Amino acid sequence: QVRLVESGGGSVQAGGSLRLSCVVSGYAVSNPKSCMGWVRRAPGKEREGVAGINGEGASRYVDSVKGRFTISKDNAKNILYLQMNSLEPADTAIYYCAAESTLWDGYCYGGDEYRYWGQGTQVTVSS
Repeated sequence: QVRLVESGGGSVQAGGSLRLSCVVSGYAVSNPKSCMGWVRRAPGKEREGVAGINGEGASRYVDSVKGRFTISKDNAKNILYLQMNSLEPADTAIYYCAAESTLWDGYCYGGDEYRYWGQGTQVTVSS
């Protein structure tokens, strides 16, 4: 079965960086139809799709993280990453790795709709 295991969360001060990792099994991140991403849930707020990546490695981001976050993957190791720079208190949330969403015009926008989900990892950014 599909399994996604996140790691790399923690507590940092504003302006700091973290790299989240997602070890994937039962799903090939290199598949032409692959659509994987990161979704976050902040306290008291709606679930928000942060970034998506297709099988070719093309990425898309929500406006609030553009220029600060980078989604990437290692096809050989079947691992998904999220590099988070210039972190802000508003980024505080539980971050989930997710797999299998709809490709739109060949790109993985993802949003918050995926078939498979990881357990989540907490990211806390203090001012």
